[in-house]
Amino acid sequence: APALILLIDDDGGMVERGKALEQVESMLSLLPLGLAITDRDGRFLFLNNAFARTAGLREGEKPLYPGDLMIREDKSAVADAVRRYASGPPMTGDLAVRLRAGGEDPVALGIAGVRGLGDAAVLLSIKDNSEETKLKSQVAQATKMQAVGQLAGGVAHDFNNILTAIIGHCDLMLLRHSPGDSDYDDIQQVKNNSNRAAGLTRQLLAFSRQQTLRPQVLQLPDVVADVSNLLKRLLDEKIELEVKHGRNLGLVRADPGQLEQVIINLGVNARDAMPKGGKISISTRTITASDVRDLKSDILPVGDYTALFVSDTGSGISPEIIGKIFEPFFTTKEVGKGTGLGLSTVYGIIKQSGGYIFADSKLGEGTTFSIYFPVHKLSGDQEERATLASPPVKATAKKDLWGSGHILLVEDEDMVRAVAERALTRQGYTVVTASDGEEGLTNLAAQGEGKFDLIISDVVMPIMDGPAMAKQVRAEYPDLPILFMSGYAEEQLRKSIDLDNVAFLPKPFSVAQIAEAVGEVLAEHAK
Repeated sequence: APALILLIDDDGGMVERGKALEQVESMLSLLPLGLAITDRDGRFLFLNNAFARTAGLREGEKPLYPGDLMIREDKSAVADAVRRYASGPPMTGDLAVRLRAGGEDPVALGIAGVRGLGDAAVLLSIKDNSEETKLKSQVAQATKMQAVGQLAGGVAHDFNNILTAIIGHCDLMLLRHSPGDSDYDDIQQVKNNSNRAAGLTRQLLAFSRQQTLRPQVLQLPDVVADVSNLLKRLLDEKIELEVKHGRNLGLVRADPGQLEQVIINLGVNARDAMPKGGKISISTRTITASDVRDLKSDILPVGDYTALFVSDTGSGISPEIIGKIFEPFFTTKEVGKGTGLGLSTVYGIIKQSGGYIFADSKLGEGTTFSIYFPVHKLSGDQEERATLASPPVKATAKKDLWGSGHILLVEDEDMVRAVAERALTRQGYTVVTASDGEEGLTNLAAQGEGKFDLIISDVVMPIMDGPAMAKQVRAEYPDLPILFMSGYAEEQLRKSIDLDNVAFLPKPFSVAQIAEAVGEVLAEHAK
C-alpha cells in the first residue's frame, strides 16, 4: 500500500516553517496520490493534480473548503472533521464521503493533523475507488444473477412438472370430446394457457442457462438476414432499421433459433424506447484479441470474437436502472405491457452460448447492446461440413402414434407418472411404473431379461436418481434403450449422465409428444 512519511522539525521559526511548507507542497505535487493541505479554519492552502482529478474539479477551478467538493449531506461532517484534526494533538483517521462529481459511490478521505508547517494544519488524502467500486459492483451483480438464475431454474423445473400433468390431462380429456362439445372449448382454453405458462418457464430456464439448445456452427449475418425481415414487420413506420456487416467474420457456435429470439427481443425493446420514431442499427464486426485488450474489460477474456451490436436512438436507460435490466421480472414498462423476462432471456441465451453481453446507455441519446461470441475454430474436415445457415424445416407426415411393447416408467412426481402412464397405455403400450431408481431396478429384476423394451425415467429423483439407475441398467442390460424426461437442459444432462445411446424428452410434454418420442426410440432401436 502507498505510504507518505513526513519528518518535521517543530523548532524552526516562522520563516523556516514557511519554506518547509513550500518544499512539502512541491513534493506533494509530484506524487500520484491525491493530497491536499488546509489551514486551521479548513481553507485549502494547496491541492495536487491527483487530488483535483479524483475530486472531479475542472481546470482552473479552485474550491475554498473541502466541503465544497462533497454532496450536501456530507459537507458538515467533513467540516467538523477538519476542524477537529486542526487542533489538539496530531491524529490520523479516515472518513467515507460522497463527492459532488462522483455520484453515490463513497470514497475514502484520509485526514491527518500536521504541526510545524506554518499555516498548514490538516493533510487530506483521497483515493480514487471508482475502478475498485465498479469491479466490486460487477462481481456482486454477477453473483446475484447466478443466485437468481439458480432460483429461477428450480422454480421452472417444478412448474414444468405441474404443467406436464395439466397439459397431459387436457389432452386425455380432449380425446374423449369432439369439437363442438360444450366442454371442448373450455378444455382447449386450459391447454392453451398452460402452453403460455410453459413459455414463461422456458424463458426462466433461458435466464438460468438451463434450457435445451440446438447449437450449430453458423455465420452471424445469416441469422441477422433471416430475422431482419420479421423484425421490420414488428417496427413502426417511423422507425428506420439499418443493418451493416463487417468483413472476415469468424464462425460462431450457437442455436440459430435462440439467436433470432435475442435479436427480436432487443429490437422490440428498442422500438418501445422510441415511441416518436428513431433508428435501430444492427451490425456485426470482427473483434481481435488486440481489440479486447484495448477495451480493458475485467469481464471479457482476451481472445477473438465475432460481435453483434444492436443500437437505438431512444430515450436511454438511467444509471440507477441499467444494472438491473437483465434481472428476471424487472421491467420499466406499464403494468400488463411486459413480463420483465425479455432481457433476462437474452442474457441467459448469450451466457449459455458461451458469449458475453454488455449494455451502454446515455439518457436522451440511446442504448447499445454489445454481444461477443467466441470465434469457433474448425478442423479441415469440419470446415467442409460446417452449417453456415439455419437448415430449412422439412415438412413431415403426421406420425402414427400407436405402438406396442413393454415400458418401465420411473418418475417420482405422482401427477406426471399418472398422466404419462395413461397416455402410453392409451397408445397401446404395457406400462409398469416406479417412483424412484431403486424401485425401478427392483421391477426390472423381477420381470427378468427381455421383458422391457424401453425405460422412461425422470432425471432428478430422491433415493436414486435417473442417471445412477441408468448406469446400473447399462451394466446388466447394455442394449436396453433409455429415454430421459426432464425440465433441465439436454446438453447439461448429457454431460452429467455420460452414457451413450440415450434419448431426451423435455418437460412439459403433451400426450402426442411422449408417444412420438417413444415411437422414435423404439424404431431406432429396432434398426
